[in-house]
Amino acid sequence: MKLKFAFLNIFLGCISLSITNTNFISNAKGEELLKVELHKEIKKGKFLIGLKQYLGGENDSFSEKKNINFTTNKGFLNLISSNGIKHKSKQINITWADIPVKNPKTIERIVFGPFASYESAKKQSEKLRDQGFETTVAYPKNWEVWIPFQDDLPEFELKNKIFRKIKNFQITPVLRNDYSGIKLEGPIYIYSEEKIKINGINFGKNFYLIKDLYGTWTLVQKIEFDDYLAGVLPYEIGPNSPLEALKAQAVIARTWGIFNSNRFNMDKYHLCISTQCQVYKPSEISYKNVQKAIDETSNLILTHENQPINAFYHGSNGGVSATAGESWQIQDYSYFNSIIDGSKSLNKIFKLPITNESYLNNFLDFDKEQFYGSNHSLFRWNKKISNLEIKEKLIKNKLISINEDVLDLNSIERGSSGRVTKLEIQTDKSNKSIVLVKDDIRRVLNFIPSNLFTINKLNDDLWLLRGGGFGHGVGLSQSGAIEMAKLGFSYEEILNHYYRNAKLKKFEILSQWKLSN
Repeated sequence: MKLKFAFLNIFLGCISLSITNTNFISNAKGEELLKVELHKEIKKGKFLIGLKQYLGGENDSFSEKKNINFTTNKGFLNLISSNGIKHKSKQINITWADIPVKNPKTIERIVFGPFASYESAKKQSEKLRDQGFETTVAYPKNWEVWIPFQDDLPEFELKNKIFRKIKNFQITPVLRNDYSGIKLEGPIYIYSEEKIKINGINFGKNFYLIKDLYGTWTLVQKIEFDDYLAGVLPYEIGPNSPLEALKAQAVIARTWGIFNSNRFNMDKYHLCISTQCQVYKPSEISYKNVQKAIDETSNLILTHENQPINAFYHGSNGGVSATAGESWQIQDYSYFNSIIDGSKSLNKIFKLPITNESYLNNFLDFDKEQFYGSNHSLFRWNKKISNLEIKEKLIKNKLISINEDVLDLNSIERGSSGRVTKLEIQTDKSNKSIVLVKDDIRRVLNFIPSNLFTINKLNDDLWLLRGGGFGHGVGLSQSGAIEMAKLGFSYEEILNHYYRNAKLKKFEILSQWKLSN
């Protein structure tokens, strides 16, 4: 084993002339390009997007056989590494090696979670910080809050565990050719004047490889706001949506991205590309109306008190929107209100709050054509759920043992929109019940499309959930925006409908603004 490691270190220390014939960039310029300054990039109208996470680790699904290949069709690629390596060629091949650590160390921390959302994790982080703890919001697989391990820590009410691991190896990127390899250090900057393909997928021009909190690496793209939106709108609201709906989506996607640009600051990038952020995919197709919507709203964002708002949005609100405090364990924002999402006449028929199941059933039974966004496939839904299905979800989330059975299901608290904010699940264990709160309801019982539902017991083993909507229900309903645009509403009117008390402003004129965390 020692001989193997010695050989590996010698191999990685080799530097072939074919790899290092690339001192084309001055040291000063190289140092400038390697700077990863999150706040400054946002100020310059650029996002750093985490395209692929956990590279080199067990969860790496992108690097086939621990390999990343960068290519261009015509131009040259440039690479700069923090340990002084500079390289220029038509193709760059990087592999991952597990290098032994000379002095292994033990990593220890207290982990709280998992949390259903970043918002709930951040709220818990703030509570612990107020108690004097140093906190980190992290996303190894789910949202978690970390604090350093100490022997004399108090008892915590919130579920937590001790994480302990001995670090024997370090995942190291290696610049490879057919004959040798060179160890690289992060951040690593790879760029070209031409578009770059990464493992055969066309992504763009400017990339970093950055080490994360978990010992693995992230492929990060530096991209202009509007180029980012061109990869968001087709996958969030759809390229064939009416122009005014696309404009509304462009404004809120830009606003949401700016407000939440500290979401992954622990790993030195702004946003991910999944539903934990906004869905983003680079596309070779240029959609005319998508580009027109972006161009005609360029740099426009929604603000409140001269600050970017937290511009939540979702697929369908089921005819009634939620406040932020109904959906997550966070404070309410004044620009989000529960509203009946339809015509003025509909607002005369139904009044908020929706306080009980009988009233909500009447709401769900009403003619859906009267609401905005009723064409969404989950505007109304029915789910038949067995006790066994509920039990399996509870076991998976380590909330009950395999020997317990589900007896009863009750909504014990609702928000002003009628959404369930506390769900009680009783088991056959004496005096025991599980209470799921707000976003944890859909995290644990992930077969539920939204928290807007009533509970009907069909028999001792079967439940019927009758509900409406898809998603958290806060802010703009994409299906509602599409229908409003078809009815002739402008994007300004759509935004004003869903974000009360928010104002449109050009991003560059905000001289003073704060990041969200």
